[in-house]
Amino acid sequence: MNAPATTELPVVVIGAGPAGLAATAHLIDQGIEPLVLEAGPIAGAAVREWSHVRLFSTWGEVVDPAAEKLLAPTGWTRPDPATYPSGGDWAESYLQPLADVLGDRVRTGARVTGVSRAGRDRIVDADREAQPFVVHFTTADGEERVFARAVIDASGTWTTPSPAGASGLPALGENAAADRISYRVPDLKDPAVRARYAGRRTAVIGSGASAFTALATLADVAKDEPGTHAVWILRRGISGSTFGGGEADQLPARGALGLAAKAAVDNGYADAVTGFRTEAIERDGEGRLVLAGEDGRRLDPVDEVIVLTGFRPDLSFLSEIRLGLDERLQAPTELAPLIDPNQHSCGTVYPHGHRELSHPEQGVYLVGMKSYGRAPTFLAMTGYEQVRSVAAAIAGDLDSADRVELTLPETGVCGGAGLFDAADAQEGDGGGCCAAAPQLVQLGAPATVGAAAEQAPAGGCCGS
Repeated sequence: MNAPATTELPVVVIGAGPAGLAATAHLIDQGIEPLVLEAGPIAGAAVREWSHVRLFSTWGEVVDPAAEKLLAPTGWTRPDPATYPSGGDWAESYLQPLADVLGDRVRTGARVTGVSRAGRDRIVDADREAQPFVVHFTTADGEERVFARAVIDASGTWTTPSPAGASGLPALGENAAADRISYRVPDLKDPAVRARYAGRRTAVIGSGASAFTALATLADVAKDEPGTHAVWILRRGISGSTFGGGEADQLPARGALGLAAKAAVDNGYADAVTGFRTEAIERDGEGRLVLAGEDGRRLDPVDEVIVLTGFRPDLSFLSEIRLGLDERLQAPTELAPLIDPNQHSCGTVYPHGHRELSHPEQGVYLVGMKSYGRAPTFLAMTGYEQVRSVAAAIAGDLDSADRVELTLPETGVCGGAGLFDAADAQEGDGGGCCAAAPQLVQLGAPATVGAAAEQAPAGGCCGS
């Protein structure tokens, strides 16, 4: 079968999450026909898996302008822009209506298994750029393929969480202990899930917003369920940036989340173990789990482990595409220096668009959470500006594509080189890329979460 002319083909968008659906809206706005392939059974499938988690971005920040333009004729109105949606709210009140408007352009239950150039593997140079992309995917009916003029991969990182092992590999015994390990923030309002953690000792491994959320929710359970206790495992030490920006954070709910985690420690609902890099997870005689560190430390047994050490991109189905990725972050090489957490831990991201997201293989883009590779602190508004620029570039409107203006709210704290995973960071350490860190943490001091934390919902998850 001969591939049709490239100009007659759709742009294939991989993933019907926030970035993928926004990309689709921008392509339509540019007069380009999209085709969305979503592995899950419904649009926003990944977001729905953390439906219980509240975002720390408001409704005003998580609705894409081009998507809102498509929704307007249906009578859809954006919820109060100043309020904070949960993942479930985001999916039901925005992503699903948008997918409904897009109709047959969104194919669910379609898992992409490979992307290449038609008739050209990654080795072949001859006439390569003239060939359309070919995308292979599976459905309940079997294998299919579709040709595309360009490919926008917005599949995210949700399906590939990082392990507990500090080496980036699963700790010894981690896979064997899977029955007592979770890689997601648990929904402790669900009675069955609550029963798993109530009255038990749980290790939480991680230092980001998801770990803060887990610590805060476990502390809430501990108030009503005696014996509930968390052990917070950090690979680095406690520093001025450990709990985020607090009241200095330009996203108030994000700052409140860090303060709630601090309160969990200060009020005795969690103990912090610093400078601990997990090497092995073993079972004791009662089936409980013992975490062993690279330095020889062995922690007291726990009943459950929640691993929240970040995510990584699944690049397996892009193996025949010529990607230019940073060797550390697995993000596009031009974008990586702008988001490298070894250098930038303030939440500051410089404006970027199609040029920073491009690869040696012209016409393929990784956008949204996946564009950040292993870097944290991604916000939905970043993805929306990315896909606006990419859609304009695909349409040939380079003036618009290059007109990238993005101002993101800062955390109010900085880490900088050496603090991202430094075991010996101490209180008051500054350095880094922006202003000095505010003096937020003095463990053991009376915890005062403050009005911002009391009023703003706890949140924090990928894509928020």
